Amino acid sequence: MPLQMELSRIIINEINDQQVIYLREVEGERTFPILIGIFEATSIDRRVKHYPSPRPLTHDLLVSMVEQLGGQLQDVVISELKEHTYFALLRVRKDGELIEIDARPSDAIAVAVTCDPPLPIYVNEDVLSDVLGE
Repeated sequence: MPLQMELSRIIINEINDQQVIYLREVEGERTFPILIGIFEATSIDRRVKHYPSPRPLTHDLLVSMVEQLGGQLQDVVISELKEHTYFALLRVRKDGELIEIDARPSDAIAVAVTCDPPLPIYVNEDVLSDVLGE
């Protein structure tokens, strides 16, 4: 059963290629980090801080495309952890059908925070258990 999580922290280190975001359980205390790239971290950070952009950025484009094509972004699910790599699904509802799109968690979370209101973020319980060694 997926658990709802929220973005709790973004750590941007301009010296390193790998940045860190932390997700925290909405109705609990568990947190876990995800390593992401500098471009995704910057995009997420800009959205969270409500910095305007004169032109649409990549994640703005994705949200706009889905909406213009008649879809409704529903949520993000971090679905698997394989060999130290997270997998996510960006879930879109169109004409009553649920479409699950394979995505990197960083891109899926960037899309989630680009939406207004932001999309819910879920993590499968087995992913959380694997990460936290439960």
